[in-house]
Amino acid sequence: MDLDFVQDRVRAHRPMVADAPVSTRAAVAIVLQPGDHGAEFIAIHRAHRHGDPWSGHMALPGGKQDARDADLQCTALRETREEVGVDLARLGEVVGHLDDLRAVARGRVLDMVIRPYVWRLHTPALLTPDHREVQSAFWIPVASLRRHDARGSIRYTLDGQELDLPAFLYQGHTIWGLTHRILTGLLEILDR
Repeated sequence: MDLDFVQDRVRAHRPMVADAPVSTRAAVAIVLQPGDHGAEFIAIHRAHRHGDPWSGHMALPGGKQDARDADLQCTALRETREEVGVDLARLGEVVGHLDDLRAVARGRVLDMVIRPYVWRLHTPALLTPDHREVQSAFWIPVASLRRHDARGSIRYTLDGQELDLPAFLYQGHTIWGLTHRILTGLLEILDR
């Protein structure tokens, strides 16, 4: 799956924007660069942190908007620089964003909306994770998410009930929850 194809599909997408008032807004970055197997994106393994509902999960660079961010795009820029050391403003361009999503943690809908932005890098980036927030960071080919062996599930216990939730599997990593929802949305746009 070539980077130009992904870019064209994302640019043609008309995202749903959540206008309802919420207490918290956040943004993540789907950072794309050309790789040996087509377009690839940055995935992070979040550090284990007390009070973080996504502690230890596989994720995309991103986080909550704060007062110094002019908008959510600036949030995604800042968080990507802080978490993996990639300066998106210098190394690439924003392609667009996907549909806004309500955050869910431990089975509860949170008073938070997350906007996934898509960036295209023009210059290769070296990933330098901030280990206070990120255990590791690496590139995953977008096409690998389409492979049959990449489709799996994770067993999750919620209020004593066992649930099987959909997940992507990649080289021993399980991508589920919010990040799975975002990447599934990207794949749906690419399939149109």
